[in-house]
Amino acid sequence: MKNTDEKTISAVQELEWFREVLLGKGASENTVRVYLASVRRFYESHEEVTVEALQAYKKELLKECRPSTVNTRIYGMNQYVKALRHCRKECQETVFDPPNAACTVPADFKLPAVKSQQKPFLNNVISKRDYEKLKRGLRKDQDLFWYFVVRFLGATGARVSELVQIKAEHIAVGCMDLYSKGGKIRRIYFPETLCKEMAAWLNQRGMVSGYVFTNRRGKPISPRGISAQLKVLAKRYRIRPETVYPHSFRHRYAKNFLSRFNDISLLADLMGHDSIETTRVYLTRSSQEQQAVIDRVVTW
Repeated sequence: MKNTDEKTISAVQELEWFREVLLGKGASENTVRVYLASVRRFYESHEEVTVEALQAYKKELLKECRPSTVNTRIYGMNQYVKALRHCRKECQETVFDPPNAACTVPADFKLPAVKSQQKPFLNNVISKRDYEKLKRGLRKDQDLFWYFVVRFLGATGARVSELVQIKAEHIAVGCMDLYSKGGKIRRIYFPETLCKEMAAWLNQRGMVSGYVFTNRRGKPISPRGISAQLKVLAKRYRIRPETVYPHSFRHRYAKNFLSRFNDISLLADLMGHDSIETTRVYLTRSSQEQQAVIDRVVTW
């Protein structure tokens, strides 16, 4: 049994390691904060990550928190357990090895979420106006590398971890296939106009093969690096920083798609969602948009 000081040191090490893993995958500051809070709460009453401990943790949360909060913390713990299992395969760039590497949770185990009503709005998504403003600014300033980062995030619905895998060969065929460990294929399509733009830029760079979005050493740029630079760009072009992060452009893609082609089933496939229920949030308005409608419509 660990004493109090040992438990405190171990928990701090766990959190620091998990922080590096999340940042390395391009998680937003808010996501990192929420997931770390979940893991921190777990270690307040449990020493080791086991199935029994995780189930007990869920029961504790149900007594203390609302269903939406419970689900957020459950998802954070599931991501933590996944990171513990696969850190050496998926997080090779992290400078930390997980202190609690001996995770005894089976590979097929995941804490199930509790049923709750889905939030009827989606906030902090970059607006169509700001998305266009950002593209115009980058194009005008000839900052083509970041112009195409923004364009691909907004025009393909790709996750940042998927974006960094794009190669010149994919531009030539107009799509990229990704294979999951379960054998599923996720195909990301690139619009024809975007491919033509990108092909011209690649030609100027003399690129016919290899990763498109690379750092100075010629290696794929990290999701964390993309997240950090997007915040810089938000300030440069006077766009609210809280709306400029990699996943925000994925949300913008979904909302733009439904405004032009209202097929939520197709969108779910394009986004790689396992359930269409996940995609339904894009049918809703933000809380600000809902308020604006009420202010305009309700005059009685």
